[in-house]
Amino acid sequence: MDNTAGSLTQLQKSFIIGTLLGDGYIRQVKGRQNAFLEVNHSITQKEYVEWKYELLKNLTRSGPKYRKGNGTRVAYRFFTKQHPEFTKIMDLFYKDKKKCIPDLILDPIILAVWFMDDGSRCSVENVYLNTQQFSKDDQYKLLELLKTVGLEGTLNKDKEYYRIRFKTSSIPKLFGIIEKYIIPSMKYKIGL
Repeated sequence: MDNTAGSLTQLQKSFIIGTLLGDGYIRQVKGRQNAFLEVNHSITQKEYVEWKYELLKNLTRSGPKYRKGNGTRVAYRFFTKQHPEFTKIMDLFYKDKKKCIPDLILDPIILAVWFMDDGSRCSVENVYLNTQQFSKDDQYKLLELLKTVGLEGTLNKDKEYYRIRFKTSSIPKLFGIIEKYIIPSMKYKIGL
């Protein structure tokens, strides 16, 4: 079994980082040499899963499949093959099996994928990244990363957890950076 077929392209690396900042996760099965990425979204985001699959198609064995979850919830997902570069990325993003934020350089693809995964727009002035899965310290690190690309935000308490809320002055800049990378079914997240 050849798990090392080709290196990841820069586009694929940026995509994977964006997905890990959002809903994706990398894992390694005990006894296996390398890790793999799982992409798993609600069936309502089928077009988004298909787009993600096309970006990683050369690293998979088969396309996305439906999976019935708890109750009536249906998911649409796929897995990549195991790959040494996924293992390296996993080692950066996971400490003691918990997702954390490594030192990163953000680019437009990372931001766009992250926003498509976890961004929300509640009104013209309320745009969020749902970062509740990360520790408060990691969220402060994310705020500092966003500053490196000229975006300002604050932590906003959402029930008992915090998430990133963009300052109103940064919203046009954010949308300007990511708009051309947002797929049609996700344009609603940026008000288009």
